[in-house]
Amino acid sequence: MTVTSTLPLLCRFRRHLSLVAAAGMAGVTATGMAGVPATFSSATAQIGGFLSKKPYAPPLWATHLSPMPCHTFSLGHRDDLSGMQLSGNKVRKLEFLMADAVAQGADCVITVGGIQSNHCRATAVAAKYLNLDCYLILRTSKLLVDKDPGLVGNLLVERLVGAHVDLVSKEEYGKIGSVALADLLKKRLLEEGRKPYVIPVGGSNSLGTWGYIEAIREIEQQIQQSSDVQFDDIVVACGSGGTIAGLALGSRLSSLNTKVHAFSVCDDPEYFYDYVQGLIDGLNSGFDSHDIVSMENAKGLGYAMNTAEELKFVKDIAASTGIVLDPVYSGKAVYGLLKDMAGNPAKWKGRKVLFIHTGGLLGLYDKADQLSSLAGSWRRMDLEDSVPRKDGTGKMF
Repeated sequence: MTVTSTLPLLCRFRRHLSLVAAAGMAGVTATGMAGVPATFSSATAQIGGFLSKKPYAPPLWATHLSPMPCHTFSLGHRDDLSGMQLSGNKVRKLEFLMADAVAQGADCVITVGGIQSNHCRATAVAAKYLNLDCYLILRTSKLLVDKDPGLVGNLLVERLVGAHVDLVSKEEYGKIGSVALADLLKKRLLEEGRKPYVIPVGGSNSLGTWGYIEAIREIEQQIQQSSDVQFDDIVVACGSGGTIAGLALGSRLSSLNTKVHAFSVCDDPEYFYDYVQGLIDGLNSGFDSHDIVSMENAKGLGYAMNTAEELKFVKDIAASTGIVLDPVYSGKAVYGLLKDMAGNPAKWKGRKVLFIHTGGLLGLYDKADQLSSLAGSWRRMDLEDSVPRKDGTGKMF
Protein backbone atom coordinates (compact mmCIF):
# COMPACT_ATOMS: atom_id res chain seq x y z
CA MET A 1 0.00 0.00 0.00
CA THR A 2 1.36 3.43 -0.93
CA VAL A 3 0.95 5.91 1.88
CA THR A 4 2.08 9.16 0.30
CA SER A 5 -0.37 9.16 -2.62
CA THR A 6 -3.44 9.44 -0.40
CA LEU A 7 -2.07 11.41 2.54
CA PRO A 8 -3.13 14.80 1.09
CA LEU A 9 -6.72 13.64 1.62
CA LEU A 10 -6.19 13.38 5.35
CA CYS A 11 -6.35 16.31 7.70
CA ARG A 12 -6.84 16.64 11.41
CA PHE A 13 -9.40 18.63 13.30
CA ARG A 14 -7.71 20.71 16.00
CA ARG A 15 -8.95 22.78 18.87
CA HIS A 16 -6.78 25.24 20.75
CA LEU A 17 -5.70 23.95 24.15
CA SER A 18 -5.38 25.96 27.34
CA LEU A 19 -2.75 24.07 29.26
CA VAL A 20 -3.31 23.27 32.91
CA ALA A 21 0.45 23.46 33.38
CA ALA A 22 0.36 27.16 32.55
CA ALA A 23 -2.53 27.64 34.94
CA GLY A 24 -0.69 25.77 37.66
CA MET A 25 2.42 27.90 37.26
CA ALA A 26 0.34 31.05 37.37
CA GLY A 27 -1.18 29.95 40.66
CA VAL A 28 1.92 28.68 42.49
CA THR A 29 2.20 29.83 46.09
CA ALA A 30 4.50 29.01 48.98
CA THR A 31 1.95 26.73 50.67
CA GLY A 32 3.81 23.60 49.58
CA MET A 33 2.37 20.29 48.40
CA ALA A 34 -0.07 19.61 51.22
CA GLY A 35 -2.99 20.80 49.12
CA VAL A 36 -3.99 22.73 46.04
CA PRO A 37 -2.89 26.38 46.37
CA ALA A 38 -5.74 28.78 47.05
CA THR A 39 -4.85 30.78 43.96
CA PHE A 40 -5.01 27.77 41.65
CA SER A 41 -8.74 27.95 40.98
CA SER A 42 -8.69 31.64 40.15
CA ALA A 43 -5.65 31.20 37.94
CA THR A 44 -7.19 28.37 35.97
CA ALA A 45 -10.42 30.28 35.55
CA GLN A 46 -8.47 33.05 33.84
CA ILE A 47 -6.89 30.75 31.27
CA GLY A 48 -9.54 29.73 28.78
CA GLY A 49 -12.05 29.06 31.55
CA PHE A 50 -10.22 25.82 32.34
CA LEU A 51 -12.02 23.73 34.98
CA SER A 52 -14.87 26.22 35.10
CA LYS A 53 -18.38 24.82 35.39
CA LYS A 54 -20.73 26.76 33.16
CA PRO A 55 -24.33 26.57 31.95
CA TYR A 56 -24.65 24.73 28.66
CA ALA A 57 -26.41 26.21 25.65
CA PRO A 58 -26.66 23.78 22.70
CA PRO A 59 -26.35 24.70 19.03
CA LEU A 60 -29.63 26.06 17.67
CA TRP A 61 -29.96 23.03 15.42
CA ALA A 62 -29.81 20.68 18.43
CA THR A 63 -32.24 22.43 20.79
CA HIS A 64 -34.98 19.85 20.13
CA LEU A 65 -32.87 16.95 21.44
CA SER A 66 -33.84 15.71 24.88
CA PRO A 67 -32.68 15.28 27.57
CA MET A 68 -30.34 18.23 27.26
CA PRO A 69 -27.40 18.78 29.65
CA CYS A 70 -27.62 21.77 31.99
CA HIS A 71 -23.91 22.27 32.64
CA THR A 72 -20.48 21.42 31.27
CA PHE A 73 -16.91 21.67 32.55
CA SER A 74 -14.22 23.27 30.42
CA LEU A 75 -11.45 20.67 30.58
CA GLY A 76 -9.56 22.00 27.56
CA HIS A 77 -8.98 19.79 24.54
CA ARG A 78 -7.51 19.32 21.15
CA ASP A 79 -8.54 15.79 20.34
CA ASP A 80 -5.04 14.41 19.79
CA LEU A 81 -3.04 16.87 21.89
CA SER A 82 -4.87 18.01 25.02
CA GLY A 83 -1.88 17.46 27.28
CA MET A 84 -0.36 14.04 27.88
CA GLN A 85 -2.45 13.39 30.97
CA LEU A 86 -5.87 14.09 29.40
CA SER A 87 -5.51 13.80 25.60
CA GLY A 88 -8.03 12.25 23.31
CA ASN A 89 -11.67 12.24 22.32
CA LYS A 90 -12.78 11.06 25.77
CA VAL A 91 -12.23 14.56 27.18
CA ARG A 92 -15.16 15.96 25.22
CA LYS A 93 -17.53 13.43 26.76
CA LEU A 94 -16.07 13.94 30.23
CA GLU A 95 -16.85 17.65 30.12
CA PHE A 96 -20.53 16.72 30.32
CA LEU A 97 -20.25 13.56 32.41
CA MET A 98 -18.10 15.18 35.11
CA ALA A 99 -20.46 18.15 35.29
CA ASP A 100 -23.31 15.70 35.91
CA ALA A 101 -21.30 13.86 38.56
CA VAL A 102 -20.62 17.09 40.44
CA ALA A 103 -24.25 18.21 40.07
CA GLN A 104 -25.37 14.93 41.66
CA GLY A 105 -23.03 15.44 44.62
CA ALA A 106 -20.69 12.54 43.81
CA ASP A 107 -17.44 12.21 45.73
CA CYS A 108 -15.98 9.56 43.42
CA VAL A 109 -16.41 8.14 39.93
CA ILE A 110 -16.30 4.58 38.60
CA THR A 111 -15.52 3.55 35.05
CA VAL A 112 -14.46 0.46 33.13
CA GLY A 113 -12.05 -0.29 30.29
CA GLY A 114 -9.15 -2.29 28.94
CA ILE A 115 -5.81 -2.46 30.70
CA GLN A 116 -4.50 0.39 28.51
CA SER A 117 -7.77 2.31 28.33
CA ASN A 118 -7.34 5.93 27.23
CA HIS A 119 -10.77 6.69 28.61
CA CYS A 120 -9.89 5.36 32.06
CA ARG A 121 -6.71 7.43 32.15
CA ALA A 122 -8.54 10.59 31.07
CA THR A 123 -11.26 9.92 33.65
CA ALA A 124 -8.69 9.46 36.42
CA VAL A 125 -7.02 12.77 35.58
CA ALA A 126 -10.28 14.70 35.16
CA ALA A 127 -11.52 13.30 38.48
CA LYS A 128 -8.38 14.48 40.24
CA TYR A 129 -8.77 17.95 38.70
CA LEU A 130 -12.22 18.09 40.32
CA ASN A 131 -11.14 16.60 43.66
CA LEU A 132 -13.02 13.34 43.09
CA ASP A 133 -11.65 9.87 43.79
CA CYS A 134 -11.53 7.55 40.80
CA TYR A 135 -12.11 3.80 40.71
CA LEU A 136 -11.08 1.92 37.58
CA ILE A 137 -12.11 -1.62 36.64
CA LEU A 138 -9.53 -2.74 34.10
CA ARG A 139 -9.76 -5.81 31.88
CA THR A 140 -6.62 -7.92 31.37
CA SER A 141 -5.61 -11.49 30.55
CA LYS A 142 -6.23 -14.30 33.02
CA LEU A 143 -2.47 -14.88 33.17
CA LEU A 144 -1.88 -11.34 34.47
CA VAL A 145 -5.01 -10.61 36.50
CA ASP A 146 -3.37 -11.55 39.82
CA LYS A 147 -0.13 -9.66 39.13
CA ASP A 148 0.89 -6.03 39.52
CA PRO A 149 -0.19 -4.43 36.21
CA GLY A 150 2.94 -2.28 36.08
CA LEU A 151 3.48 1.33 35.07
CA VAL A 152 3.45 1.25 31.28
CA GLY A 153 1.55 3.82 29.22
CA ASN A 154 -1.85 4.81 30.58
CA LEU A 155 -1.32 2.79 33.76
CA LEU A 156 1.55 5.05 34.79
CA VAL A 157 -0.61 8.17 34.63
CA GLU A 158 -3.59 6.50 36.30
CA ARG A 159 -1.54 5.29 39.23
CA LEU A 160 0.41 8.54 39.56
CA VAL A 161 -2.82 10.50 40.03
CA GLY A 162 -4.00 8.02 42.66
CA ALA A 163 -6.69 6.06 40.84
CA HIS A 164 -7.89 2.87 42.56
CA VAL A 165 -7.37 -0.02 40.13
CA ASP A 166 -9.38 -3.26 40.23
CA LEU A 167 -8.37 -5.95 37.74
CA VAL A 168 -10.69 -8.50 36.13
CA SER A 169 -9.87 -11.12 33.53
CA LYS A 170 -11.23 -10.91 30.00
CA GLU A 171 -13.21 -14.07 30.73
CA GLU A 172 -14.79 -12.54 33.85
CA TYR A 173 -15.53 -9.37 31.91
CA GLY A 174 -17.20 -11.34 29.13
CA LYS A 175 -19.29 -13.37 31.57
CA ILE A 176 -20.39 -10.55 33.89
CA GLY A 177 -20.27 -7.48 31.64
CA SER A 178 -19.16 -3.92 32.27
CA VAL A 179 -22.51 -2.71 33.65
CA ALA A 180 -22.76 -5.42 36.32
CA LEU A 181 -19.11 -4.97 37.29
CA ALA A 182 -19.58 -1.23 37.78
CA ASP A 183 -22.81 -1.82 39.72
CA LEU A 184 -21.03 -4.27 42.02
CA LEU A 185 -18.30 -1.76 42.84
CA LYS A 186 -20.89 1.00 43.22
CA LYS A 187 -22.80 -1.11 45.76
CA ARG A 188 -19.64 -1.68 47.80
CA LEU A 189 -18.77 2.01 47.79
CA LEU A 190 -22.30 2.97 48.82
CA GLU A 191 -22.00 0.58 51.77
CA GLU A 192 -18.85 2.47 52.77
CA GLY A 193 -20.77 5.73 52.79
CA ARG A 194 -19.37 7.00 49.48
CA LYS A 195 -21.33 8.75 46.72
CA PRO A 196 -20.17 7.10 43.48
CA TYR A 197 -21.07 8.17 39.95
CA VAL A 198 -20.77 5.53 37.22
CA ILE A 199 -19.37 6.48 33.82
CA PRO A 200 -19.87 3.80 31.13
CA VAL A 201 -17.14 2.29 28.96
CA GLY A 202 -15.64 5.04 26.82
CA GLY A 203 -17.98 7.60 28.37
CA SER A 204 -20.40 6.49 25.67
CA ASN A 205 -23.94 7.18 26.78
CA SER A 206 -26.48 9.70 25.54
CA LEU A 207 -25.11 12.44 27.80
CA GLY A 208 -21.54 11.82 26.63
CA THR A 209 -22.78 12.04 23.04
CA TRP A 210 -23.15 15.79 23.52
CA GLY A 211 -19.35 16.05 23.53
CA TYR A 212 -19.21 15.37 19.82
CA ILE A 213 -22.36 17.26 18.99
CA GLU A 214 -20.32 20.17 20.34
CA ALA A 215 -17.36 19.12 18.18
CA ILE A 216 -19.56 19.48 15.10
CA ARG A 217 -20.49 22.99 16.22
CA GLU A 218 -16.77 23.83 16.42
CA ILE A 219 -16.09 22.40 12.96
CA GLU A 220 -19.05 24.32 11.57
CA GLN A 221 -17.76 27.56 13.08
CA GLN A 222 -14.26 26.98 11.70
CA ILE A 223 -15.67 26.46 8.21
CA GLN A 224 -17.73 29.64 8.49
CA GLN A 225 -14.60 31.56 9.49
CA SER A 226 -12.43 30.17 6.69
CA SER A 227 -13.87 29.87 3.21
CA ASP A 228 -11.00 27.65 2.01
CA VAL A 229 -11.85 24.85 4.48
CA GLN A 230 -14.25 22.46 2.79
CA PHE A 231 -14.63 18.69 2.90
CA ASP A 232 -17.04 15.99 1.78
CA ASP A 233 -16.54 13.26 4.37
CA ILE A 234 -15.64 12.87 8.05
CA VAL A 235 -13.72 9.74 9.04
CA VAL A 236 -12.94 8.58 12.58
CA ALA A 237 -12.14 5.44 14.57
CA CYS A 238 -14.95 3.80 16.54
CA GLY A 239 -14.27 1.96 19.80
CA SER A 240 -17.30 2.48 22.04
CA GLY A 241 -19.80 4.39 19.88
CA GLY A 242 -20.25 7.73 21.64
CA THR A 243 -17.94 9.73 19.39
CA ILE A 244 -19.64 8.37 16.28
CA ALA A 245 -23.13 9.03 17.63
CA GLY A 246 -22.32 12.67 18.36
CA LEU A 247 -20.52 13.29 15.07
CA ALA A 248 -23.16 11.61 12.92
CA LEU A 249 -26.11 13.22 14.68
CA GLY A 250 -24.48 16.64 14.79
CA SER A 251 -23.45 16.49 11.15
CA ARG A 252 -26.96 15.57 10.02
CA LEU A 253 -28.61 18.32 12.09
CA SER A 254 -26.09 21.08 11.34
CA SER A 255 -25.31 22.94 8.13
CA LEU A 256 -22.47 20.46 7.48
CA ASN A 257 -24.74 17.55 6.55
CA THR A 258 -21.50 15.67 5.82
CA LYS A 259 -21.25 11.92 5.45
CA VAL A 260 -19.63 10.30 8.50
CA HIS A 261 -17.59 7.10 8.16
CA ALA A 262 -16.65 5.06 11.22
CA PHE A 263 -13.94 2.38 11.19
CA SER A 264 -14.60 0.05 14.11
CA VAL A 265 -11.58 -1.26 16.03
CA CYS A 266 -13.56 -3.85 18.00
CA ASP A 267 -16.84 -5.74 17.66
CA ASP A 268 -18.50 -5.47 14.25
CA PRO A 269 -20.43 -2.82 12.29
CA GLU A 270 -23.88 -4.19 13.14
CA TYR A 271 -23.11 -4.06 16.85
CA PHE A 272 -22.23 -0.39 16.53
CA TYR A 273 -25.24 0.44 14.36
CA ASP A 274 -27.39 -0.96 17.19
CA TYR A 275 -25.41 0.75 19.94
CA VAL A 276 -25.41 4.14 18.21
CA GLN A 277 -29.14 3.72 17.64
CA GLY A 278 -29.62 3.37 21.39
CA LEU A 279 -27.58 6.52 22.06
CA ILE A 280 -29.44 8.71 19.58
CA ASP A 281 -32.79 7.24 20.65
CA GLY A 282 -31.83 8.35 24.15
CA LEU A 283 -31.81 11.91 22.78
CA ASN A 284 -35.12 11.46 20.93
CA SER A 285 -33.43 12.29 17.64
CA GLY A 286 -35.82 10.41 15.37
CA PHE A 287 -33.00 9.17 13.10
CA ASP A 288 -31.96 5.69 12.02
CA SER A 289 -28.26 5.09 12.63
CA HIS A 290 -27.91 3.40 9.23
CA ASP A 291 -28.94 6.68 7.59
CA ILE A 292 -26.44 8.95 9.34
CA VAL A 293 -23.23 6.90 9.58
CA SER A 294 -21.39 4.34 7.47
CA MET A 295 -19.69 1.64 9.55
CA GLU A 296 -16.63 -0.25 8.32
CA ASN A 297 -14.74 -3.07 10.01
CA ALA A 298 -11.10 -2.29 10.84
CA LYS A 299 -10.56 -4.40 13.97
CA GLY A 300 -8.09 -6.77 12.33
CA LEU A 301 -6.87 -9.29 14.90
CA GLY A 302 -9.07 -7.74 17.59
CA TYR A 303 -9.18 -4.87 20.04
CA ALA A 304 -5.70 -3.53 20.91
CA MET A 305 -4.05 -6.30 18.86
CA ASN A 306 -2.01 -5.42 15.79
CA THR A 307 -0.52 -7.15 12.80
CA ALA A 308 3.07 -6.40 11.83
CA GLU A 309 1.72 -4.63 8.74
CA GLU A 310 -0.47 -2.30 10.83
CA LEU A 311 2.43 -1.34 13.08
CA LYS A 312 4.68 -0.73 10.10
CA PHE A 313 1.96 1.50 8.69
CA VAL A 314 1.90 3.56 11.91
CA LYS A 315 5.68 3.88 11.71
CA ASP A 316 5.61 4.85 8.02
CA ILE A 317 3.00 7.57 8.64
CA ALA A 318 5.09 8.99 11.48
CA ALA A 319 8.30 8.91 9.43
CA SER A 320 6.61 10.47 6.38
CA THR A 321 4.50 13.17 8.02
CA GLY A 322 5.40 13.60 11.69
CA ILE A 323 1.83 12.60 12.56
CA VAL A 324 1.85 9.85 15.17
CA LEU A 325 -1.19 7.57 15.11
CA ASP A 326 -2.01 5.38 18.06
CA PRO A 327 -2.08 1.67 17.13
CA VAL A 328 -5.40 0.89 18.84
CA TYR A 329 -7.74 3.52 17.35
CA SER A 330 -6.64 6.11 14.78
CA GLY A 331 -3.88 3.89 13.41
CA LYS A 332 -6.33 1.12 12.55
CA ALA A 333 -8.87 3.62 11.23
CA VAL A 334 -6.44 5.31 8.81
CA TYR A 335 -5.10 1.92 7.78
CA GLY A 336 -8.65 0.78 7.05
CA LEU A 337 -9.46 4.03 5.26
CA LEU A 338 -6.49 3.79 2.89
CA LYS A 339 -7.25 0.13 2.19
CA ASP A 340 -10.81 1.13 1.32
CA MET A 341 -9.52 3.92 -0.92
CA ALA A 342 -7.25 1.47 -2.71
CA GLY A 343 -10.00 -1.14 -3.06
CA ASN A 344 -12.79 1.29 -3.98
CA PRO A 345 -11.15 4.22 -5.77
CA ALA A 346 -14.39 5.42 -7.40
CA LYS A 347 -16.00 5.77 -3.96
CA TRP A 348 -13.38 8.30 -2.83
CA LYS A 349 -12.20 9.90 -6.07
CA GLY A 350 -12.16 13.69 -5.87
CA ARG A 351 -13.51 13.78 -2.31
CA LYS A 352 -11.97 15.80 0.50
CA VAL A 353 -11.75 13.95 3.79
CA LEU A 354 -11.59 15.30 7.33
CA PHE A 355 -9.96 12.62 9.48
CA ILE A 356 -10.43 13.20 13.21
CA HIS A 357 -7.43 12.04 15.23
CA THR A 358 -8.80 10.91 18.59
CA GLY A 359 -5.52 10.75 20.52
CA GLY A 360 -4.50 7.80 22.66
CA LEU A 361 -0.77 8.07 22.01
CA LEU A 362 0.15 6.64 25.41
CA GLY A 363 -0.97 3.29 24.04
CA LEU A 364 2.18 3.26 21.91
CA TYR A 365 4.26 2.50 25.00
CA ASP A 366 2.46 -0.82 25.38
CA LYS A 367 3.64 -1.70 21.86
CA ALA A 368 7.29 -0.78 22.42
CA ASP A 369 8.59 -4.33 22.04
CA GLN A 370 6.65 -4.87 18.81
CA LEU A 371 7.78 -1.52 17.42
CA SER A 372 11.45 -1.87 18.38
CA SER A 373 12.47 -3.44 15.07
CA LEU A 374 10.70 -0.66 13.15
CA ALA A 375 12.01 2.33 15.08
CA GLY A 376 14.73 4.63 13.80
CA SER A 377 18.34 3.51 13.96
CA TRP A 378 20.98 4.62 16.43
CA ARG A 379 24.73 4.45 16.64
CA ARG A 380 27.63 5.27 18.90
CA MET A 381 29.09 8.59 17.78
CA ASP A 382 32.54 8.15 16.27
CA LEU A 383 34.95 10.51 18.05
CA GLU A 384 38.53 11.12 17.07
CA ASP A 385 41.15 11.48 19.79
CA SER A 386 42.36 14.72 18.22
CA VAL A 387 39.05 16.62 18.58
CA PRO A 388 39.87 19.70 20.72
CA ARG A 389 37.65 20.51 23.70
CA LYS A 390 35.43 23.60 23.65
CA ASP A 391 33.56 24.64 26.77
CA GLY A 392 29.85 25.23 26.30
CA THR A 393 27.24 26.88 28.45
CA GLY A 394 26.89 23.84 30.70
CA LYS A 395 28.82 20.65 31.28
CA MET A 396 25.77 18.57 32.27
CA PHE A 397 27.90 16.51 34.66
